[in-house]
This record gives sequence, structure tokens and C-alpha cells, in this order.
Amino acid sequence: MGPLLVIVAGMVALGGGIIVLRSFGPGYRVGRLLAATPLVTIEAAEGLAAAGTPRYIRLDGRLDSPDDFPDEHERPLVYRRRRLELRRHERWTVVEDEVQVVPFEVREGLGAVAIDVAVLGAEPGTLVVLPREAVGTAADAPERVPAGTSPTTPVRYRVEQISAVEHATVLGVPVRSDGGSTILTAGLGRPLILSTMEPTEAMQLLAGGRRGGPIVAMALLVAGIGLIVSGLLWAVAGAMASTIVPTIAFAASPEATPVTGGDTRSAGEGPGLVGTPLVAIALVVLIGFVSAVASYTYVRITAARSDGPRQRD
Repeated sequence: MGPLLVIVAGMVALGGGIIVLRSFGPGYRVGRLLAATPLVTIEAAEGLAAAGTPRYIRLDGRLDSPDDFPDEHERPLVYRRRRLELRRHERWTVVEDEVQVVPFEVREGLGAVAIDVAVLGAEPGTLVVLPREAVGTAADAPERVPAGTSPTTPVRYRVEQISAVEHATVLGVPVRSDGGSTILTAGLGRPLILSTMEPTEAMQLLAGGRRGGPIVAMALLVAGIGLIVSGLLWAVAGAMASTIVPTIAFAASPEATPVTGGDTRSAGEGPGLVGTPLVAIALVVLIGFVSAVASYTYVRITAARSDGPRQRD
């Protein structure tokens, strides 16, 4: 029962890590996609669109638009979303939602791919930018909250915006537009994601500012994988020992030992199997399978990347 208990403990730890990551809500999925989606060049994205090959990819580059609009500090923007929210029953409810957006593209060298602004920010958490936020009560903006709202109700005003001079990471499926140009949009059951933040900052934002949560999830995942592999190795070692030790004991015996059921050396019978070699072989195959699944799960679930910091102008 020893190896089995270790394997079960590993599975419980692995499941606990997945549950912790799931508690991040939509940010879990977005973080996983940011971590696992392959990076391609603009030329490769245009080739996929021209060939009609749907593939979810990542592009890195500078944002650009001839139709940008200024903010209050005269910075050129391509996207701005302003939301007024009320906190009711422990949840934030949107009462105002204003979006301003113009056509823009992600550029790398001489190549550029347009962004499908019609679906940008359509799903929660898919716009990974550092929001500006002001918190108060309904008494601070009585003309903007629904009638009958208590003056003490918490109010939050959030502004998310994207500048035309920022460096960004964009995830989506490249397709051909009606005009023959390449556009990056949602597809294959995955959303269009745009991030203007450093990888580590993006992961903290997606985790809701909970620094301890990702650490706990990572520790549980690593411990779970380690326990499962250790338990399987322990089981294999035990199975191999039960195969080898009886063979040595019989070989060293100076006297013949009676065997019930007949001599395996008699005509018509092959040599017998000592111990449980099939169990050992099955466990070795199982270790390889579990290791591959665990490695794949670790890469897909964790939201950590080893990318260096981006350079910002």
C-alpha cells in the first residue's frame, strides 16, 4: 500500500493545484494561453492566412494606427473603455460601459497585421492592460447611478486604454479579410487577446493581485508530479525486486525443490516465469505515460514564462 498512498497523495496535490488556478476565473484561461501559444512572425501569420490554415498564434510588435485619438494628456490612443460599476451582493455590476476604438494593427519591421477591433475585449480578461481606477460611493456621482441606489453603495470607475505607440502581445487566428489583407481575430474556440504588459505583471493582474495564489498552485503542481513519479518508481522497484530475488534464491539452492503441478522442463512446456515481470513492464510504461501527461499539464496550466523584459520606447 505504500506506493499507492504516495501516488494518491500526488494526484490530490495535482488536483489541488488545478483547483487553485481555476479559482482565478477567466484570468486562468487567458494566462494559460499567453504562456502556451507559439510565437510566429508577421510573415508566417500572413502565410497561414493566405493558405487558409486556421491556427491560434501569438504576435509581438508595435501598435500603429493613422486614426488614433488623444486622451487628456495628448497621448495617441487606439482603444479606450470606461466603465462605472456598483458593488452589490459582493459582486461588481456594470451600470455604464463606453468604448472608443479605431482600426489599428500590430507591426513588426515592414510587415503588419490588422486587429479585429469588433471582437477586441469581447470576453472578460482578454484585454490585459493596467487599468486606471477610482473608488468611492454612489454619493460621489448621484447623477450617474440608477435611481434608488443607496448613497453608501461602493462605486468603481475603471478606464482601460491602449496607446498607438505601445509594444503589445496579440493572440488570435490570422484570416483573410474581404479586401485581401490579413486580420487577426478570435477563432478555434479561443478569444482574441491583447496584452501591453510585461509577462510577470500580466500574470499578477490576471491572478487578481493575489501573489500567494500562483505560488501555492505552482507548489502543489510540482509536489503532485513529484509524488506521482516517486510512487510509480517505488512500485516498479518493488515489482523488480520480487522478480529478481526468487531467481537468485532458487539458483543458489544446492538441493532440488519439489514443484507442484509438474516440471516446466518436461516435454511440451516452456520455461516458467518467476515473479511478476509483466507488472514491472506495465509500471515502466505507466511511468512514461504519466510523466508525459504531467509535463504537458504543467506546461499548459502554469502561467509562468521565462521571457525577458520587453523594451519600451
